[in-house]
Amino acid sequence: MTTPSRLPPSRAGRLHLRHRLDVAARGADLLEQKLRILLSRHEHLRRAEERSGSRWHDRVKEADTWLVRAVLLGGEHALDRAAAGVGPARITVGETVTMGVRHPSEVTCVVPDRAPSSAAPANTALVHAEAAYREAVRAAAEYAAARAASRIVGAEVLSTRRRVRALRRHWIPRLETALARVELALEQIEHEDAVRRRWAARTLGKGTSGADG
Repeated sequence: MTTPSRLPPSRAGRLHLRHRLDVAARGADLLEQKLRILLSRHEHLRRAEERSGSRWHDRVKEADTWLVRAVLLGGEHALDRAAAGVGPARITVGETVTMGVRHPSEVTCVVPDRAPSSAAPANTALVHAEAAYREAVRAAAEYAAARAASRIVGAEVLSTRRRVRALRRHWIPRLETALARVELALEQIEHEDAVRRRWAARTLGKGTSGADG
């Protein structure tokens, strides 16, 4: 891409600068429109992250409370036997696209039921702890997806804002300055051409008059 200040003072250069200035202005307008949409979406995702994070902390706190009671009642061996009957959770994360930015949307977390052959929890507190931790795992999955979505869209907000700032504060003013310089130079050139034409016309007229005499 040619540096604006290096373009020669010509009509072609002026047209080229005007075109580039028009493209830059339209690009800045489109980026600002994108930025407004992203800001709105990011605010929505940020609130969702806060809600899901608060819910996750509450579920973990509740689960930890039941776990302490269960260990006090049955000891760590009872906890180990109860944990052996629960398999790993399966998490599926859906995605969506906002202004070209792909980010997590819906999340599905399935915690499998206790295996029929496994030993039942040794006390009621373990039953409540297991149920509470199931909810905590689901809440953690939702929070992780919401946090990732907020971070991804937030990063795009920053990137888009930097691009708008670069266009509005740097590139467009440089193009405007270069265009003004070229237009001034062309005006000077055209003025000098007009002076030379008038001088040539007067000289030619005097020469013709002298020849007729």
